Amino acid sequence: MAEGEDMQTFTSIMDALVRISTSMKNMEKELLCPVCQEMYKQPLVLPCTHNVCQACAREVLGQQGYIGHGGDPISEPTSPASTPSTRSPRLSRRTLPKPDRLDRLLKSGFGTYPGRKRGALHPQVIMFPCPTCQGDVELGERGLAGLFRNLTLERVVERYRQSVSVGGAILCQLCKPPPLEATKGCTECRATFCNECFKLFHPWGTQKAQHEPTLPTLSFRPKGLMCPDHKEEVTHYCKTCQRLVCQLCRVRRTHSGHKITPVLSAYQALKDKLTKSLTYILGNQDTVQTQICELEETVRHTEVSGQQAKEEVSQLVRGLGAVLEEKRASLLQAIEECQQERLTRLSTQLQEHRSLLDGSGLVGYAQEVLKETDQPCFVQAAKQLHNRIARATEALQTFRPAASSSFRHCQLDVGREMKLLTELSFLRVPEAPVIDTQRTFAYDQIFLCWRLPPHSPPAWHYTVEFRRTDVPAQPGPTRWQRREEVRGTSALLENPDTGSVYVLRVRGCNKAGYGEYSEDVHLHTPPAPVLHFFLDGRWGASRERLAISKDQRAVRSVPGLPLLLAAERLLTGCHLSVDVVLGDVAVTQGRSYWACAVDPASYLVKVGVGLESKLQESFQGAPDVISPRYDPDSGHDSGAEDATVEALPPFAFLTIGMGKILLGSGASSNAGLTGRDGPAASCTVPLPPRLGICLDYERGRVSFLDAVSFRGLLECPLDCSGPVCPAFCFIGGGAVQLQEPVGTKPERKVTIGGFAKLD
Repeated sequence: MAEGEDMQTFTSIMDALVRISTSMKNMEKELLCPVCQEMYKQPLVLPCTHNVCQACAREVLGQQGYIGHGGDPISEPTSPASTPSTRSPRLSRRTLPKPDRLDRLLKSGFGTYPGRKRGALHPQVIMFPCPTCQGDVELGERGLAGLFRNLTLERVVERYRQSVSVGGAILCQLCKPPPLEATKGCTECRATFCNECFKLFHPWGTQKAQHEPTLPTLSFRPKGLMCPDHKEEVTHYCKTCQRLVCQLCRVRRTHSGHKITPVLSAYQALKDKLTKSLTYILGNQDTVQTQICELEETVRHTEVSGQQAKEEVSQLVRGLGAVLEEKRASLLQAIEECQQERLTRLSTQLQEHRSLLDGSGLVGYAQEVLKETDQPCFVQAAKQLHNRIARATEALQTFRPAASSSFRHCQLDVGREMKLLTELSFLRVPEAPVIDTQRTFAYDQIFLCWRLPPHSPPAWHYTVEFRRTDVPAQPGPTRWQRREEVRGTSALLENPDTGSVYVLRVRGCNKAGYGEYSEDVHLHTPPAPVLHFFLDGRWGASRERLAISKDQRAVRSVPGLPLLLAAERLLTGCHLSVDVVLGDVAVTQGRSYWACAVDPASYLVKVGVGLESKLQESFQGAPDVISPRYDPDSGHDSGAEDATVEALPPFAFLTIGMGKILLGSGASSNAGLTGRDGPAASCTVPLPPRLGICLDYERGRVSFLDAVSFRGLLECPLDCSGPVCPAFCFIGGGAVQLQEPVGTKPERKVTIGGFAKLD
C-alpha cells in the first residue's frame, strides 16, 4: 500500500515538473530581445513600455547616426561576463579633453556650463525605432542614459536560465570554449568564475581584489532600481508622467503639481490589478480554449474562403477576357468585310479606267467600229458601244474613287470601358450607419433616423433591430426583433411598451452583403400612455394676447400694449395679467403622459394640470390677479389658505422663465412638493429641450420630467376629484409647442411668430 502511495506521489511530482518545464519553455519567447532574438541582457524599458537589450539599443542608435547618445560611460556594464560589444577595452584609458578644448566644446553648444541656460539652444531630439511597435519613440535629450533598466525582467531571465540548466554544472562565464566548471561567484561582478579566471579578473592590489567570493550561481540579484538622472534609489511613482522618480526628482519643477504616490502604493495597486486580471484569465480557461477553437476554425474558413474568392475572381476575369476576345473577333470580321467590299468596287473602277487607255481593247474596238462604212451595220454595232464610251467619258470627267481608303468609322472609343476596367474593384458592403441622435426619439412611437458615412458604398435597404433592455435576461443568445428591408434612412416602430428602455441598431445591405451594425442607441419610452390633445383658447383672460396655431398644437403669448398698461398700473398696486390655455381633453382615469417644448426666451410660463372646474372658475373672466397670494402652483388661490391642511391643491404647475426652471427643495430627487415650502427653499435648473408631464389620476400625483433623458424634475400632489385638464399659463411673452405624434412629425412643421416647433 505504501509503495502504491509513493508511486502516486512520484507520478504527481513528475507531472508537476513536466507542466512547469512546459510553461517555462512556452515563456521563452517572452524573454527574447526583438533585435538580437536572444535572451535579454541588461534590458532597458523604452517610453513605449517595450524592452530591448542595452547593447542592441546602442547598436541601433549607431546605425541611425546618433553618436555619443548610447548612455553615460558609468552606465556601461562592469561585469566581466558582458559581451565585448557592450564593454569598451579603452574605457579605462580614455583621457579627458584639455580645458581650452572643453571650453570651446561647451560654448559651441555641447553640454552645459555656468551662465548657459539648459535648453536655450534647441537640443537634439533622439528618436529610437522600436522594433516591437514599429514606431519611432522619443528618448529625450539624454538618450539611453535616461532610461530605466528592467531589473524584474533580468530576474525572470536568470530564473529561466537556472530552471533550464537544473541538474547541470554551472560553468565559468569567462573561460574560452570549452568553459570549465565554475567554483566561485562574485556578487559585485555578477558573474561565475573558475579558479584561474577569478584570479585573472581580481588581480592583487586592485579594488576588485576586495570582492568577496561566493558560491557559483546564476541568480545574482542586482541592486535596487536607481534613478537614471540622479543615481538615487527610486521611492515614488509619478502618475501624471507614469514614471518612477527619486526624492530629488520630486522637488524638480518638472513634477510640480503632478500626482506622486509612494512606490508601495503603486506596487500594491498594480499588483492587485494584475492579480485580478490574471485570476480572471485563469478562471476562464474554458472560454479561452473555446475562443481559440473558434479562431482556428475561422482561420480555416478564411483560407478556404480566400481560395474560393481567388477562383471566383479568376473566373470572372477569364469571362471578361472571353467576352473581349469574342468582341475582338467580331469587330475584326466587320472590318475585313468592309475592306473586301471596298477593294471589289475599286478594282472594278480600276478596270474601267484601264480600258480607256490608248491601245486598250475598248479603244481599239471603237476604232475598228469607226472603220465600218455600212450604215445599218454601224448603227447596229455602235449603239451599245456608244453607251459604254459615254459612261467612261462621264466617269473620266467626274472622277472620284468608288470607295474611301479611310477606316475612321471603325475606330473604337474605349475610354469609358478603360475607366470601368481601371476602377474595377471588389464590391464593398455599406459601412456602419450613424444614428442621428437629434432626430431619433421615443414618444407614442419610436422614430429612428440614421445616415451613412460620407464615403460609404450605397445601401439597397436596411435592417433595423431592437429589443428591450429592462427585461430579465434569458439563457442563450440575445434575441433581437428585426424590421427587414427598410427603405430610406428612417424607421417607425409602433406600439412600444411604456416605461421601458429600448436599444436599437441598424445596418445596411447591398449586393456585397450586410455591413456592420451601427452603434447601439438607447431610448426611454414614456412612463405612461401618451395623451394626444389640442389647445383650446376658449378659456383665458384675453384672447387678443394669445395666438394659437392653425393645427392647435402651438401657442404664443403676444402681450403688446396691454402689458405696458399693466406695468404702468404696478405703481398703484395692481398685478400683471395671467393668460391661460387649456387642453381640449379631460383625464378622468388611469395614467397619462404628454410632452411640450417651452421657448427659452419666454418671460414666465407655467406648465401643468388642474381641475377643469377650478381652472374655469379661477380664470374665466378674471383679467387681473387681485390677491398677491394668488399662485396656481401651490393651490393658495381661490381661498385655499382657508382650507384644511390635508386638502390637496387643485392645480400643479411647473414655473419656467428665461431658460430656467424654478424647483423646490428636494425636487431633483423626486421628493413631494406642494408649494408650501416657500421661496426660501427653491432652486433653479436649466430648461431641457422638452418637458414631460405624467399624471397618475388614481394616486392623485403629477410628475414633471426631462422628456429627453426622463430624469425626474418635480412631483406634486393633485386633487383628482373631478376631470383634470392640461393647462398653460403665460405672464408676459412666451411660447409653448406640444410634441407632435411621431407618425405625423416628419410631414409638416408650423411656425408661429418666429417660434418654430421643436423636433
